[in-house]
Amino acid sequence: SFHCLYVPTRDTDTRFSSDTDFSEDFDGRSTTSAKGKGGKKGKKAIGDKGKGGKAAGRINGHHQENGMENMMLFEVVKLGRSAMQSVVDDWIESYKHDRDAALLDLINFFIQCSGCKGVVSAEMFRNMQNSEIIRRMTEEFDEDSGDYPLTIAGPQWKKFKSSFCEFISVLVRQCQYSIIYDEYMMDTVISLLTGLSDSQVRAFRHTSTLAAMKLMTALVNVALNLSINMDNTQRQYEAERNKIVAKRANDRLELLLQKRKELQENQDEIENMMNAIFKGVFVHRYRDSIAEIRAICIEEIGVWMKLYSDAFLNDSYLKYVGWTMHDKQGEVRLKCLTALQGLYYNRELNARLELFTSRFKDRIVSMTLDKEYDVAVQAIKLLTLVLNSTDEVLTPEDCESVYHLVYSAHRPVAVAAGEFLYKKLFSQREPEEEGAPKRRGRQSPNANLIKTTVFFFLESELHEHAAYLVDSLWECGAELLKDWECMISLLLDDPLPGEEALTDRQETALIEIMLCTVRQAAECHPPVGRGTGKRVMTAKEKKTQLDDRTKITELFAVALPPLLAKYAVDAEKVTNLLLLPQFFDLEIYTTGRLEKHLEALLRQIKEIVEKHTDTEVLEACSKTYHSLCNEEFTIFNRVDIARSQLLDELVDKFTRLLEDFLREGEDADEDDAYQVLSTLKRITAFHNAHDLSGWDLFTSNFKLLNTGIENGDMPEQIVIHSLQCTHYVILWQLAKLSEGSSRKDDLVTLRKQMRAFCMMCQRYLTNVNTAVKEQAFTILCDLLLIFSHQMVSGGREHLEPLVYSPEDSLQAELLTFILNHVFIDQDDDTNSTDGQQDDEAVKIEALHKRRNLLAAYCKLIIYCVVEMKTGADIFKQYMRYYNDYGDIIKETMSKTRQIDKIQCAKTLILSLQQLFNEMLSDLGHGFDRSSSAFCGIKELARRFSLTFGLDQVKTRDAIAMLHKDGIEFAFKDPSPQGEGGPPLNLAFLDILSEFSSKLMRQDKRTVHMYLERFMTFQMALQREDCWLPLISYRNSLQAGGDDDTMSVMSGYSSRGSSVRSKKIKPPSLDGYHSYRVLSEESSSGEVWQQSMQTPVMMPSPHLTSTAMRDPKRSRDDGYMGHHQQTPQHHQTPMDYNRRGTGLMEEDEEPIVEDVMMSSEGRMDDLNEGMDFDTMDIDLPPSKNRRERSELKPDYFDPASIMDESVNEMKGFEDSTYM
Repeated sequence: SFHCLYVPTRDTDTRFSSDTDFSEDFDGRSTTSAKGKGGKKGKKAIGDKGKGGKAAGRINGHHQENGMENMMLFEVVKLGRSAMQSVVDDWIESYKHDRDAALLDLINFFIQCSGCKGVVSAEMFRNMQNSEIIRRMTEEFDEDSGDYPLTIAGPQWKKFKSSFCEFISVLVRQCQYSIIYDEYMMDTVISLLTGLSDSQVRAFRHTSTLAAMKLMTALVNVALNLSINMDNTQRQYEAERNKIVAKRANDRLELLLQKRKELQENQDEIENMMNAIFKGVFVHRYRDSIAEIRAICIEEIGVWMKLYSDAFLNDSYLKYVGWTMHDKQGEVRLKCLTALQGLYYNRELNARLELFTSRFKDRIVSMTLDKEYDVAVQAIKLLTLVLNSTDEVLTPEDCESVYHLVYSAHRPVAVAAGEFLYKKLFSQREPEEEGAPKRRGRQSPNANLIKTTVFFFLESELHEHAAYLVDSLWECGAELLKDWECMISLLLDDPLPGEEALTDRQETALIEIMLCTVRQAAECHPPVGRGTGKRVMTAKEKKTQLDDRTKITELFAVALPPLLAKYAVDAEKVTNLLLLPQFFDLEIYTTGRLEKHLEALLRQIKEIVEKHTDTEVLEACSKTYHSLCNEEFTIFNRVDIARSQLLDELVDKFTRLLEDFLREGEDADEDDAYQVLSTLKRITAFHNAHDLSGWDLFTSNFKLLNTGIENGDMPEQIVIHSLQCTHYVILWQLAKLSEGSSRKDDLVTLRKQMRAFCMMCQRYLTNVNTAVKEQAFTILCDLLLIFSHQMVSGGREHLEPLVYSPEDSLQAELLTFILNHVFIDQDDDTNSTDGQQDDEAVKIEALHKRRNLLAAYCKLIIYCVVEMKTGADIFKQYMRYYNDYGDIIKETMSKTRQIDKIQCAKTLILSLQQLFNEMLSDLGHGFDRSSSAFCGIKELARRFSLTFGLDQVKTRDAIAMLHKDGIEFAFKDPSPQGEGGPPLNLAFLDILSEFSSKLMRQDKRTVHMYLERFMTFQMALQREDCWLPLISYRNSLQAGGDDDTMSVMSGYSSRGSSVRSKKIKPPSLDGYHSYRVLSEESSSGEVWQQSMQTPVMMPSPHLTSTAMRDPKRSRDDGYMGHHQQTPQHHQTPMDYNRRGTGLMEEDEEPIVEDVMMSSEGRMDDLNEGMDFDTMDIDLPPSKNRRERSELKPDYFDPASIMDESVNEMKGFEDSTYM
């Protein structure tokens, strides 16, 4: 029987041939001896050709007369140019002529769609079993490429999948009335696809699963049509039978009965086919190891349940979707959710989903927090559909878990959550009576909904995120959020009888939400952090934006003055209200004849300035004046006059108060100081956005600052605001000069004022008050950066007299400030925490402030305002303060390397030398090399080594200079033990060995020769433990066959570089030149600099093999000499393991720009030499230490090392002449 053919056995073989035997009569017509269900199917297959001579006329499945120019089915579908209907009709026609040949075509079509180059021949089709054919095809599969048609990229294959699926769908649809019931075609296809879907070859499995699932979907459509026809036939039969006997047509009853019977048989047949596919393919492949295959299965079962819910929408099938929601791949989880959305969307199906919902609801709710944002979005949308179907399913806890997602930084998630929130809280509106006048203001239906929004915002306790809440609700609730008339009424009008008035906290929240809705409507883009880049607005969106701005201006131009008057004493409310005018269309003040409201607004702003001293309020007033003072509009003169009058009063008052304050001196009381401070705050806030050059503020502020220095008792807030105000004076003068229209006298004046102010700030760096010092430091860094050599770029050469370079004393003070105020423990920063040590928010704010200070100084290094060598004191903190400042220090190293690779390398080695000296002063010369301090310096050196990347050619000069400085430092000071002992800094070679892997092979030889100039013959023979750093360093420089594997101290890090170094072979002339220079040239700094033009080692002071160098003998090295005279900033010994808990071994975290990036002078290629993948060469410290602890002193034979080095040098010399 047909059903027996479809038993999905995975191990037994099923023949491709039908159970029906075909033989040809003399007319060529096929006669059938049917098996199973009588002759019914044979009757439907009349006209089909049996296995005859035409099969021999086919070559590899090509039709000879199919009208497709002998093209295979695969080629036709691949091209996708022909209408699929005609392709299928041609195949059906060929099937009627010769069904074996046509089926062979179809079999080869599926094989070729899998990417297999093999072809099933007619002989294989007749004689071989299913499993044998698949095994043969597997052997002929191209294993060189992992691609196959469903995965190949490119335009040619882009539409292949859709064409492939369409072909299967059309094939079943065209065959649904006869061929699929002939017990032959479907037997063959389902048997083939079931076998292929069980293959170990991914291409076979993927393609056949897709084909089987699409075949199943097509059969579901057929079954659905059959079901509809059966219902119609049954109704006709019932109607005919219910007629009276006289009118009843018995022959019609028999026909309808026979038709119903045939339809039932066909439906049974289709159900058998679907069962075979489901049990033979789906049940095994929905948990396939390949996510794409699992996704196909889940996607299609969702289609089946939606199309034919009577048959498939039950727990037997739903359970597969429920189970798969726990899939580890996001794309599969996504298919589960989209499949369920199609079911929950139809409310008629809700009753059948009750058990599933109760069982898997918690999982769906948890998926709203899925790590894949697409999955989270669809999970929220699914819950919204569940919410629409019934309110009882989701508990308040379930809803709350979705509510908070309106504050998500990912906009699609937030918008989906906003729709959920809107449906839950705002779907119940008060019905409006028909014919009744529309209610406005606080009587409108939106009034309660706006209150609900306020209540929700306050309950969420995320008050600073109103903009995110508004953005989340904007797409679904814009009409509600744009009801500004109602919001204004809620704030200004008295409550209705029986209505509860808004509390002060609720009014504050409503004003903030109102401001955010105005901003969203006027700017038409999401808040910071949610934007996906600039989007081009459509014409409709632009029109809506203009209409909204007009509505905003018309409403708030009238309402803003009374709102300001009502809340004039509330700083928070006033600050938000004052930001509204920047979104106005100012032309409407004139066209709408609203000048009297403008006058009222200006009066209110002036009163607020006089009442408040809060910086945020004053800056909001300043921004409002700046928005209104637009020369393009006719209201400019009116606003400009009001602004000038206000500033005149403020400056006159400040001048008068300051004179009295300075004259009274120590006799001035707190009230006088408060008056001066409040007036100065107002002037400073306005000077930020307005040019106050017409008032001589520099003289009065400088006099105030000078008095503060001389007396030392000036209140800190007065000093801070005076510094800021003077800073603005200088910046506004520079802005005017940059336009090129000023006189030479102005240039001279600005030069004098700027330099005098810089000296004043330098003096304030030593102030006792931390806040004053931080303000002075920040302003100094800004001024030094602005007035650096870069200010003349871009055609501003006339500003060259203003260029200012800091003196050494100022550089030293800036560095001292950083070391004393940034690189400190969190618990030590008591000045800025006001006793709230346990408050995490305060600690984070203090850390943020310190990061800004460090970034300001690092920008000075990056833009060459201060000497690069000052960065050594910063770089040496990299490990200890990695969690707090690691990204800033790493970016600084990257930038300095781009500016000057050699100078950067010298700075890095200097930082290690400073740490080494600090360790010696703390532990003494007899320290243990296994101590945490020494291991910390070695680990820092390893980190520095990784930042050089893998391109040894780029960093060749820098690495060579680094080794030169390191060697000289190691042998600089004599042994404290006297003649014959190791030099004081010899252990530094152990640290230097971390950089050996970055040397090219020929440079290793050169460095080794340079090292030997500092060694005596006795040194090379020493075997004591104290000489181990020298021996191991020499060993790391041995350039043998596998040179880097001999670096015993660098572990695997050096090996990672050796592979690269072997591929890079510069001309041997460089290596010969290095050898010759070190052998013949005398010791001079000039020769060193010349030799560095070709990356070679500098000849050091010539040493013999029998005498130690005089430790007091000077070397011509200005860089090191300068540093020996520079005062070092010693701190307590660093415990590098203390802060290392969060330090990842791979030094490849993304560089966070934070406050580091300047708006001017950006350098390209930020990641050069920094962002290399170091995972293969970055060995965990524990493993390094383990390997190093296993080294025994006996491993080193100094004599043999010396012999090998001599032999290798001889071999190298010989090779250079070849």
